Amino acid sequence: MREKPDTSSIPPAAQRIVFTLRTIGWISFGLQVVLGVVSAIILLVSVAFNTNTKTQGGTQGTGFGIFFAICGLVALGIGAFFAFRYTRISKQLLETGRPSKAETLQAIRLGLIVNLVGMLVTILGAQAVVGSVLTKSLSQQGAVLDPSRYVQPLDLFVVQGNVNTITAHFAGIVASLWLFNRVSK
Repeated sequence: MREKPDTSSIPPAAQRIVFTLRTIGWISFGLQVVLGVVSAIILLVSVAFNTNTKTQGGTQGTGFGIFFAICGLVALGIGAFFAFRYTRISKQLLETGRPSKAETLQAIRLGLIVNLVGMLVTILGAQAVVGSVLTKSLSQQGAVLDPSRYVQPLDLFVVQGNVNTITAHFAGIVASLWLFNRVSK
């Protein structure tokens, strides 16, 4: 069994930073991983069962949206890595007193940038998918026998996957901003 490091030699302000980095890091990591896995499963199901990829009626937007959703998931994986890294930084601070405040703030800043870029890419994907679904729904006015022109449940799966990914990026952004505020004091 591992022994807990002696925290009595660490100043109270540093102890609070260690606790905050560890707690917020794990919460952010957990939220991003859970939402990312759910989004990945939703997108995999929608891609696997989407048999209308070569038809017309707004499917190009859905394909474009899926591409950006996958890019957003990759960025989410990197963002989750940064959230996990916050927990490792707290451990290093507790055990060795390193890294410095500037290095810690730089790690938090990079995590924030990754989540902002990921959120932007995912929003672009969501816009493409919503535009595609809107186009399909507007074209349903006439008596058309082409099923590719109707909104499919799988189209809505892609929208749900994008919304989950955006939520996960938002959690990462909030965590990074909270940590940045706490560490920079």
